[in-house]
Amino acid sequence: MQTPHAGSVLEVFATFLKLGLTSFGGPIAHLGYYRRELVERRNWVGESQYAQLLALCQFLPGPASSQLGFSLGLLRAGWAGAVAAFIAFTLPSALLLFAFAALLPQISGTAGDAAIHGLKLVALSVVAQGVLGMTRQLCPDVPRMTIATFAAVVILVSGQAWAQLLAVALGGVAGLAFCRGVLPVAGGGLHLRYGPALGWTLLAVFVLLLVGLPLAAHGRDGLLAVTEAFYRAGALVFGGGHVVLPLLEETVVKPGWISSDEFLAGYGAAQAVPGPMFTLAAYLGARLPGSEGGMVGASIALGAIFLPGFLLVAGVLPLWRTIAGRPIAARAIAGVNAAVVGLLGAALYDPVWTSAVRGPVDLAIAIVGFTLLVAWRVSALFVVIWCAAASVAGSILL
Repeated sequence: MQTPHAGSVLEVFATFLKLGLTSFGGPIAHLGYYRRELVERRNWVGESQYAQLLALCQFLPGPASSQLGFSLGLLRAGWAGAVAAFIAFTLPSALLLFAFAALLPQISGTAGDAAIHGLKLVALSVVAQGVLGMTRQLCPDVPRMTIATFAAVVILVSGQAWAQLLAVALGGVAGLAFCRGVLPVAGGGLHLRYGPALGWTLLAVFVLLLVGLPLAAHGRDGLLAVTEAFYRAGALVFGGGHVVLPLLEETVVKPGWISSDEFLAGYGAAQAVPGPMFTLAAYLGARLPGSEGGMVGASIALGAIFLPGFLLVAGVLPLWRTIAGRPIAARAIAGVNAAVVGLLGAALYDPVWTSAVRGPVDLAIAIVGFTLLVAWRVSALFVVIWCAAASVAGSILL
């Protein structure tokens, strides 16, 4: 494999800004958007490298889709590229949540609800396209197709977030046993600009903040307490997305910082904007009482909830790179990649299908969206417009 050409920070920012403005449907859908834009269209990384990054982000606490975007920006344009990817992907939804929360009462009702439901159909189309493409690339033989199927079954039958970690781990073990024809790639094909020494340092910083912030904030109010609360929420959640909601509710509602109704209003707003679910922290930080709220509270809450996940993935990447080129690791990676396909296949059914398809009309809308993506290869933005408009029309006419 050839070393990919380095990109500019501006290229990374522009690419992720486009994704941040159009990536509707939640964290699972984001994986499909990333793959379509960065693997298929721009060739920043290959399928195997993309699946490796995805598997690592699924293993680690934090917002998996944002960690993946951070990692892709890091590989493309170094640390400045990683920061540019985070800002560009996150800023649109963070800003939209301020405006959307204020407008929520005006857009509720049949048409508004139907438009929001249409965004779920976008996710179904995008994830289905991603599963199809990754199956072709990462499951080319019987052993890997079997691993993918087994992983999907484990996740669907258990219905628990921890089953994703178990399925990926078992996929690695199965790869060791059955993927004997897979050849290693130096460094796993991941080209970083720093080594294990900095990786260990970043992991030490993660632990230091996780232990030190509660000690520093004990018995105190103010911005330090806000920082500790949101850092803890980001550090202790596996799976990202909707999984963080109970932690966030405990973080801000239980202490009386905001009311339950305010929290639910923000959650409803987060469903209808593109970008990561973790940007709900910006809304919550802005609604904090007194001087801790507003733009200052939003900025601190947003930075604190994303920081632990980024420290972890940036710390682990160079350590992973040192072992990924070994033959035994190559077989494990092949099994992990296949398990990731199974993971996305399971997610295609639950929660994407189960929350999006309520009847034949919804299925028809999603099939058209899928066809636009796969056969006509149109921009995902047009699929967003199609699914939202068709959903609204269906709610009015039927």
